[in-house]
Amino acid sequence: MARARQSERSPTERDSEEIPSIEQIERLADWLDSRFRIPGVPVRFGLDALIGLLPGVGDTATSLAAFYILQAASRHGVPKLTIARMAMNLAVDYLVGSIPFVGDAFDVYWKANRRNVELLRQHARANPVAKRRLRHGDWLFLAGILLLLFILLIGSLTVAWFLIRWISSQFSSG
Repeated sequence: MARARQSERSPTERDSEEIPSIEQIERLADWLDSRFRIPGVPVRFGLDALIGLLPGVGDTATSLAAFYILQAASRHGVPKLTIARMAMNLAVDYLVGSIPFVGDAFDVYWKANRRNVELLRQHARANPVAKRRLRHGDWLFLAGILLLLFILLIGSLTVAWFLIRWISSQFSSG
């Protein structure tokens, strides 16, 4: 019966009911990134840092919850470029967060979900001129990430080249 009532509604009515509000998304981000406070210290942390203490499983579980925020932003009409920036925030959070202990300390600082909710809020309240400026900021962010990845690639290849050269010299001199 509920299925019949749902199909009687227009697609716009069904879609608007399924899109979580920005406030709901912000509550999830708060739980993941800054729900708890260390007494006497202005440091806040969330379930991302706590569950992340479980090696392998923790960061994956909180990343799945973070993807919900990404999906909700997409359903709110956030441009694909901003979605890509949000995904990069999650990728940085996941990759660095996967390092035992160091990653958990990083999770307390980085707060990828709060960053992503702020990007969603900026998009929601932006006028056309502000949206153009936000798009430029997104391009700069992505260009910076790509430059960093390129530098890491060159550095890795350089280290590998020197390592291979050193190993081959050890075999040829011995």
